[in-house]
Amino acid sequence: MAAPSQTVENYLKTIYQAQLARPDDTLVSMGQLAESMGVVPGTATTMVKALAESGLAYYEPYAGVRLTTAGQKLAAMVLRRHRLIELFLVRVMGMSWTEVHDEAENLEHAVSDRLIGLIDEMLGHPAVDPHGDPIPDRHGALAAHEYDSLMTCPVGTPVTIARVSDQDRAFLQFAEKNELRPGDIVQVEERSAEADSCRLRVRHNRRLTIGARAASKVLVHTLRTVMLLLIAAGSLFAQGTASEPFRITDNSFLVEEAFNQEKGVFQNIFGATHIAGSWVATFTQEWPVPGKSHQLSYTLLFLHSDQNSGIGDTLINYRYQLLEEGPGKPACAPRASLILPTGDSNQGLGNGSVGLQVNVPFSKQTGDWYWHWNVGLTWLERARATFHVGDLTIVRRDRLASPFLAGSAIYRVRPMLHLMLESLATFDQSIEVDGKERQRTFTLSPGVRGGWDIGEKQVVLGLAVPVTWAIDTSTGVFVYASYELPFRKN
Repeated sequence: MAAPSQTVENYLKTIYQAQLARPDDTLVSMGQLAESMGVVPGTATTMVKALAESGLAYYEPYAGVRLTTAGQKLAAMVLRRHRLIELFLVRVMGMSWTEVHDEAENLEHAVSDRLIGLIDEMLGHPAVDPHGDPIPDRHGALAAHEYDSLMTCPVGTPVTIARVSDQDRAFLQFAEKNELRPGDIVQVEERSAEADSCRLRVRHNRRLTIGARAASKVLVHTLRTVMLLLIAAGSLFAQGTASEPFRITDNSFLVEEAFNQEKGVFQNIFGATHIAGSWVATFTQEWPVPGKSHQLSYTLLFLHSDQNSGIGDTLINYRYQLLEEGPGKPACAPRASLILPTGDSNQGLGNGSVGLQVNVPFSKQTGDWYWHWNVGLTWLERARATFHVGDLTIVRRDRLASPFLAGSAIYRVRPMLHLMLESLATFDQSIEVDGKERQRTFTLSPGVRGGWDIGEKQVVLGLAVPVTWAIDTSTGVFVYASYELPFRKN
């Protein structure tokens, strides 16, 4: 049998989706089919008769059409190709979930079954597409799902958005702007039959009112008492869909990310490393000035060892959002930091010199992974070092330049629970009694971070185990805490 034409596949898919929306076995009317296909009823009837003659559909004049078993399987395979292509375009190609529907409409007729099988395997045999629509399996079977909508779910109960049923790009952009994406948690506060509207509470306790028609297109899972435990347990280990956002993006430990603070929001960051019997702690506070393009921050350093404890050198940081992340391009936010010699160099708590540090970070998401890359240099004009040779005390000053490279991979277990693997290579230059020396150090640091939204505030906690290879191998512990909050009402 010859392969179905593009037109036949489109009719089969349209009838199939109309049947899925019907809880009973009622026929799909010619008027509904014609409207969905954008043709006159006579044209739809002619095609349906041809499908019936091919054994793909059952047609009853003046009543409607439904697919036979053979027709349903062909339609399900078309739908499978479409939804896997959408997910591939989002996860791998970096396209927005709002723009992939039309691309998939064209590609679904061109790709081979072998290529679809490879895409399915590469994506980890996903259950849903970026819009939350279920993906038929390789046999054409489609798992049954029951949803409420924002118009039928309980009022006053948190619900998780599972699916957005309208593929119109303008509506998807509306959903994205208002945080009505699959994976987002919302709560219906009030419905008004008179105003034909639905009032919601979304992220950061923001209130949003939408029309009843829009609310009916947003399908949800209700977090009832019994289901809440099941959903929480399952989602803890389940792979998130590509449409779910990374709810934590600017909280790396060792490898700087390329995202400035949002307008009106500042962040307090504390990190501490215990290694080889010593503690090194930092405190950083980041501020947008006044918007996301420009960011100012400062970093305070604290050191503790058996010999000395105290404040180290201070950094005053400026970062510019050069590139925003988008399809096919990473985010990039170069940073320049002025190093102030606030640490006592005689006690080994500082370098005794004004300096400059520059870093160029890049960040890019691909599906459930975020990737960060850094390249930078620390430059000290007149670093100071003190040496005791017998009864002599020798003080030397010299110019030092220390480049570094870093990279990390962050895996999203849940939107606010991430596994991390960070790496850092440094080529530190130091002053010796008889000249200068450069030491190469490599650090590999596996870790985990998790966060919570508390109103408009966000708390993130993290833990890592850095292993450093230099002259000797050392293993330490790194703890992280971040508190992000608005400094004015949005």
